[in-house]
Amino acid sequence: MTRPTDSLSRRTLMLGAVGATAMASASPAPTQRTSSLPDKASFAATPVAYLDSASTHPVSLGARAAMDAYVAARTLDPAALARKPVDRAGVIAKFARLINADADEITWVQSTTMGEQAVLRALGFPANKARIVTDTLHFYAAFPMYLEMGKQGVDVAWVQARDGRIELEDMARAITPGTTLVSLSAVSTYNGFQHDLKAVCDMAHSAGALVYADIIHAAGPVPVDLHASGVDFAACATYKWLMGDFGLGFLYARRGVWDQLPRTEYGYYGFAAPGAPPGIALSPPQTHAYPLDPPGDAPVSYAVRPGSLGHFATGTYAQAIVAAIDHSLDYISGLTVAAIQTHAQGLIDPLREGLRAKGYAIITPPGTTAPLLTALLPNAKARLADPLAKAGVRVSLHDHHLRVSPSVFNDGTDVDRLLAALPRA
Repeated sequence: MTRPTDSLSRRTLMLGAVGATAMASASPAPTQRTSSLPDKASFAATPVAYLDSASTHPVSLGARAAMDAYVAARTLDPAALARKPVDRAGVIAKFARLINADADEITWVQSTTMGEQAVLRALGFPANKARIVTDTLHFYAAFPMYLEMGKQGVDVAWVQARDGRIELEDMARAITPGTTLVSLSAVSTYNGFQHDLKAVCDMAHSAGALVYADIIHAAGPVPVDLHASGVDFAACATYKWLMGDFGLGFLYARRGVWDQLPRTEYGYYGFAAPGAPPGIALSPPQTHAYPLDPPGDAPVSYAVRPGSLGHFATGTYAQAIVAAIDHSLDYISGLTVAAIQTHAQGLIDPLREGLRAKGYAIITPPGTTAPLLTALLPNAKARLADPLAKAGVRVSLHDHHLRVSPSVFNDGTDVDRLLAALPRA
């Protein structure tokens, strides 16, 4: 039986997991679209059976049109200049409703990793040598970050996966008194394992620790309720299930937590002119350094914006993607997360059965409700790259596993095409 340990073995890094406990219920469902799933009409036609949305989700035609309109305005197209600009504060509010958070608990970040690192800096790491608990189903690209922190004296504890899961009893043993942070992925990128986020937060808080959750595979395809979970921080990018693009994401910091932390991020969007209204409308600080400026005792007069924006916002972010996300969040809320999840699971079930029939070892346990299905296969990339390319099928191929991730535009023919193209394991 594998136990938590502060060291990583090669074998345990290869063994992933999937949890049975789903995320908490989402915010109230908005008005539903009349169209049913699958929805192929909202995406460009392609000859590829694309089953890799967990890597990069295709941009919808509507989101592309929104970005085109933004770019037209940037080219000073007179027709585009007459259009009302995207309400950036409104986009934040839409995302907040999706994950059941308050808008002032959310700010922009450039990526999920940027959000996670901002949280670590706010908590004083790596200079703070306190304990961090993470697990081997967290985002694998975060592994080097925590290993490097361990080299700098941070007490990093690794909870190992057992039978495709991170067990609560193993987390409980790792979260000892003095733990500062528990860092995990709400849904594992490896195979879709879902933490019981509320249970983890309850045990972490009882030990005096805070919890960070990577929600890049949770926001959009499965119900998320950050307030109900009690999670302290969460971050995600938009290029996966939020149907945006690279270079933009969100950072959530719970009220009552961020305002107790020292400020470590300083940037243009975190400050405003004294007395400026809250939100992200531009109202730059009042300078006292240039000709004709009003006098002042300092080079500038400013106010710190309220909420997570003032605490964590930095510089310019990808505003063309804000336009895309404005459309995509409306699209997701119109379909409803519940409908998106039900549709994906209707494709995951025959995929699971078909893969098993061909001898593939499924490492996404039953009960997982995220739209990811992962199978273990030695030399998967070398063995499957050619047959899948010839069949015009796209999944995520790795050295020793493949991951299939259907979305709103996929249907049973895509599943059949993948299964027909796969050789026996």
